[in-house]
Amino acid sequence: MSISNNKLIKLSSPWYGQEEKDAVARVLDSQVTCMGIETKLFEEELKKFLGREDTNIICVNSCTAALQLSLQSIGIKPGDEVLVPTLTFISTFQAITANGAIPIPCDVNRNTGFIDINDLTNRITNKTKCILPVLYAGIDNNINEIYEIANDNNIKVIEDAAHSFGNKSIIKRSGILCFSFDPIKNLSCGDGGMIVCSNNNIAERLKDIRLLGVIGDTNNRYNNSRSWDFNVKEQGWRYHMNNICAAIGRAQLSKFNKIKALRCKYADLYLEELRNIDELQLLPIDTINGVPHIFPIIVKSQTVDNLKNFLLHNNIGCGTQYKPNHLLTYFNRGYHLPNAEWLYKHMLSIPLHPMLTEDDVYYVISKIKDFFKK
Repeated sequence: MSISNNKLIKLSSPWYGQEEKDAVARVLDSQVTCMGIETKLFEEELKKFLGREDTNIICVNSCTAALQLSLQSIGIKPGDEVLVPTLTFISTFQAITANGAIPIPCDVNRNTGFIDINDLTNRITNKTKCILPVLYAGIDNNINEIYEIANDNNIKVIEDAAHSFGNKSIIKRSGILCFSFDPIKNLSCGDGGMIVCSNNNIAERLKDIRLLGVIGDTNNRYNNSRSWDFNVKEQGWRYHMNNICAAIGRAQLSKFNKIKALRCKYADLYLEELRNIDELQLLPIDTINGVPHIFPIIVKSQTVDNLKNFLLHNNIGCGTQYKPNHLLTYFNRGYHLPNAEWLYKHMLSIPLHPMLTEDDVYYVISKIKDFFKK
C-alpha cells in the first residue's frame, strides 16, 4: 500500500459538502442568523432521529456550555465537589469551575479509559454533589455502577457524552447527557452541543439560562422573535445555538447514517488488522451499538513518542487524547493517578473520520505494522 508523500492523512476532519453549503446559504438568505426556526427544527429532528420524542433536546453553542448549564440546572454551587475522570479534554473541568465548584480528578480504568470505580468511591465526601463520567471514545462500561453509587449516596449524575453521538444504548438512559457537535465530532454543527434531559422542570430551566436567563424566551426565538418586556430570576448565559449552526447540523443529520457507516467500517479495519500486534493493546471500541469518534491505541512496551514521530514522518496525523487534567497546575490536587498517567505515556490516537479512504486506513495500518517489525 502506498500513498503520495505529499498527502497528509489527518487525525480528524469533518465531512462538509454541498448539503452544508446550501443550508448556510438558506439561513443567510433568510436574514435571521440568530437562534430561531432552524434551531427548533434541528431539536425536533434530533428527537425523531434518536427515537426520544418523549424527552427534551436543548441545543447550545458547545458541549462545554452544555456541561456548565447542566451543572447549574441541578443546583451545583461554589464549594461543591464534582467527581470527574482526569482523562478528558480540559473543557469538562472548566465547566465545573465555571460554576464555582471543585473538580475532583479520579483515575481511570487502564483497559477502557472509563472512570475507575474504586478510585471514584474512595473520593466521595460529604461535599460530593455530582459524578460526571466521561464516555471516553464512546465507551460506557460500568455506567450502571456509577448510577448505583450515585443513588446510594444521594449524588446527581451528568454524563459527558461528547464522544458518543449515535450510540444506541446511552440515548435510552434517563437523566442528563451532554453531547458535542464541534467540527470533528461524529456530527458537526460547525460548533455546538446538545443536552438530553428527561426532567421537564430542569429542561425548562436549561432553556432559560442558555438565553441569558430570560424567562420563556425560547418559544419567541423559535418564531424568529424575542422578548422585550421580560424577567430574569437567575444568572444566565449567551449559550444558545444559532440558526447557522443548526442548519449545518440538520444537513449533517440527513447524512449521518453514511457518516456512521464509514466510521464503523474504518474502526473495524483497525480492530481486525491491529489486534494481533503483541506490542499493542486496543480499547473495546463498539461498532455495533456505538459510533467511534476516536481510535486510540496503547503501546504496551514503550512510550508512544517513537511511534508518534514515525507516523508523522510518514504523513500520518496522530495525537495524544488527552493530558490528564490533574497534571495541569490549575487542577493539580497533589496526588497521583497511576493508570491515567501510564495511559498518557502509552496511548496515541490514529486517524478516524469520514474523509478517509479505505486506502488511507490500510496505509496507516501498514505503517504501524512496519514500525513494530523494526
